[in-house]
Amino acid sequence: MNGYHVDMTCSVKEARNKFTQLLKAVEDGEAVTITRNGKPIVEMVPAKPRKPKFGTMKNLVIDPNWNRPQNDVEAWLRGDV
Repeated sequence: MNGYHVDMTCSVKEARNKFTQLLKAVEDGEAVTITRNGKPIVEMVPAKPRKPKFGTMKNLVIDPNWNRPQNDVEAWLRGDV
């Protein structure tokens, strides 16, 4: 399992009839196992909060003068700027 203690087990038929209640239980931190013919087929567990991925631009090279005026069109066309 995923390290969660299974708090509730129900059959597919029961899960169809009380899906909203099962979602509420998972939101409250419980783990729910849905079974078919007595065998576990699905575990519903609370989703992990998504964290921003810092450092994803760390290898991006940025010109330190990126905001300087670009008035020399000829130099720009030559690729000097």
